[in-house]
Amino acid sequence: MTSAMNMTAPMEMGLTVRDLPKMLEFYQQAFGFTIAADVTVPAEKADVAALSRGGYRVVRLQTSWGERIKLLAPEIAPAERPEPTDHILDRHEAMYLTFIVDDLRAVVARVVAAGGTLMTGDEPVEVRPGTFLAFLRDPEGHIVEIVEYADITEYRADLAEVSA
Repeated sequence: MTSAMNMTAPMEMGLTVRDLPKMLEFYQQAFGFTIAADVTVPAEKADVAALSRGGYRVVRLQTSWGERIKLLAPEIAPAERPEPTDHILDRHEAMYLTFIVDDLRAVVARVVAAGGTLMTGDEPVEVRPGTFLAFLRDPEGHIVEIVEYADITEYRADLAEVSA
């Protein structure tokens, strides 16, 4: 059996964006994330790192749990997104951010007020007893899932001592 990698910080997720100011405002308003760093990377470093032929700017937003969402704005505009589908898993490259919260309705209302678009309708979806979710798209089409568990420790027993 292979041992688990030894992570030295919480996981981070990167999102390529076209309109950095708009997306930065959205994620700050919708989720209350704070700016942890704002860095510009020159083209020669971006190219060798396999990120972009041109330079890019990356703003790292931090969640209340310490994870970071990186908004990456390349100097060379990224290709247009394919037309969205009604079902997330219709696309092989489907990815989405998941935020587990204690007040799904309030968070969804904030996300919609900040410019997000509901995919799952006005009411949360109960996918199994005590597990509710809503899927939304941010202003550029990235998919965001908001989940609420009636008992988070049934989903994540490792969090029992954190919530105690």
